[in-house]
Amino acid sequence: MKNSSPRAAGSRRFGVKACTYRVLPFLVTAALLTGCTAVASTGSTGTSTSTSSDSTAVVAIDESTTAAEVLAANQETHDDDADYEWEDADVVPVTLDGDSATVDSSAAGSDAVTISGSTVTITAAGTYELSGTLDDGQIVVASTGEGTVRLILNGVEVTNSTGSALVVTEADEAMIVLADGSTNTLADTDSYAEDDEANAALYSAADLTITGTGSLDVTGNGADGITGKDGLIINSGTITVTAADDGIRGKDYLVIDGGTVTVTAGGDGLKSDNEEDATRGYISLTGGTVDVTADGDGMQAFTDVVFSGADVTVLVGGGNTATVSDDVSAKGVKSGVVTVVDGGTLSVDAADDALHSDGTVRIASGEVTLASGDDGVHADTALDIIGGSTTVTTSNEGLESMAISIGGGTVSVTSSDDGLNASSGSSTTTTQGGGGGGMDSDGGETITITGGTTVIDAGGDGFDSNGSATMSGGTLVVNGPTDSGNGALDVNGTFTVTGGTLLAAGSAGMAVSPEAGSAQSFVAIALDSVQDAGTTVQLVDSAGDVVMAFESTKEFQSVVFSSDELVDGESYSVYVGGTASTEVAAGVYADGDYSAASNSSTVTAGVAATGTMGGGGGGAGGGGPR
Repeated sequence: MKNSSPRAAGSRRFGVKACTYRVLPFLVTAALLTGCTAVASTGSTGTSTSTSSDSTAVVAIDESTTAAEVLAANQETHDDDADYEWEDADVVPVTLDGDSATVDSSAAGSDAVTISGSTVTITAAGTYELSGTLDDGQIVVASTGEGTVRLILNGVEVTNSTGSALVVTEADEAMIVLADGSTNTLADTDSYAEDDEANAALYSAADLTITGTGSLDVTGNGADGITGKDGLIINSGTITVTAADDGIRGKDYLVIDGGTVTVTAGGDGLKSDNEEDATRGYISLTGGTVDVTADGDGMQAFTDVVFSGADVTVLVGGGNTATVSDDVSAKGVKSGVVTVVDGGTLSVDAADDALHSDGTVRIASGEVTLASGDDGVHADTALDIIGGSTTVTTSNEGLESMAISIGGGTVSVTSSDDGLNASSGSSTTTTQGGGGGGMDSDGGETITITGGTTVIDAGGDGFDSNGSATMSGGTLVVNGPTDSGNGALDVNGTFTVTGGTLLAAGSAGMAVSPEAGSAQSFVAIALDSVQDAGTTVQLVDSAGDVVMAFESTKEFQSVVFSSDELVDGESYSVYVGGTASTEVAAGVYADGDYSAASNSSTVTAGVAATGTMGGGGGGAGGGGPR
């Protein structure tokens, strides 16, 4: 009779592809790592390419990039449908009995099982069903031939005071099947020597797959919980890992296709750390439920982290209110090349950055909720959001990268400092004002808004580019700072608007507006005094129709508004008070009643803002000194 272990729904293999050029929709020219790690980009001057020292290929993102495409450029996993099926007649029963074990000698293949005291060694490919307890022993797989060594754990409890509880020293491939309804536990020594190769409660030097519908409880007392020195796939099962150091580590790749995985780690939660091959060292979560609590990074991949269907919760470093030392990395999710969210749910609470990449971050679909003691999302090279829901509930800076692009989805950012911050960390500051009144120079960074709905609540600058900014579509609402040392908008270079709806409210001292002469007009409203939170401001055209109504959530004195309803050079009346109706975005309304409001002033569309502290201007400036 043929038996099988059910595969997780949606699990799949990814083919190997040569690394290819994938073009960014914004100007980025920075090498990331070795191998498939440089960035190709397009800007106003065409396509530019920066490659790493070995010049083998490029990893970047464009508007068609999906999770599957990112994974397809990496090493193919060892996952194979045939591994999940076997014949009942071929199963070799092994019974663990305290300080010894027995094997059914009548079973074909039993001669591949040797027992020496409390050590059970399996030396050939085949299917072995283990049950019982080893009080202080070890299960060893040492198979030099071809084929998969399949271990069915059916009520197994193994502890080892001197090393790993289950170790695969050699095999073509290894698979652990958690028998239906079974509970299995593995626990190792509390101390390993520095030169110990096997240093996890469950250790495999070969490609390893964990599947089945039972449960596995792993305690890594001395170091890691589960370590795969090649590839590691978790297909199904209920797996709980508690580790002194890293929770689950797959050197070449770590793939979670399904099941329920819970990790508590003194080091990193999930990790893939092959530093020698640019197509390896990645983490992929395509399904299942994953819950990680870690003192180090929640997830750390030398190359890519890809989410495409799993429900993931990460708590690191004690969360966003905790303080960690400078020598500890407590980031929620960290990648060396690319982080892609293309489905599922991701919730992160981190003492440091919630999402961090030394290269690029792309959010294409799914639901992302982030709380951070530093940046909500930080990408050294580029951050691209084209869909899904992204919510930063608390942060120092919300979204930070050299190039930020939002083309779709819904984005909500709450930050104590800048909401959106386009920064390379190397912008220069001049010592003279003039022009638009700013003191900072254009550092080449960009913010590009082409679609979606973005709402910002910032304690510092709301929308801040150390370079330039463009908006051609979508909706952008900025509830900016209440102090005059920052502005709702702060753009060092040019800020042009050709489409979309922009509403930015904040303090008046550093007020900045779009570039005068932008294809889509705007108004810059400066009120005589600071208005209380909850105040309604309405913009009325010469026909008496409400063009825009805004109901603030914070104190404000400056409002910048742009939409296709404004006509350059036309005058509009500003009313304070009344009621707003027909909400089109958070706090922004298409209609209102100003009969009980007071007429504050008249503004002319297309005239740039003038900050009272030397900021503002139509794009040449961008605010005073930081």
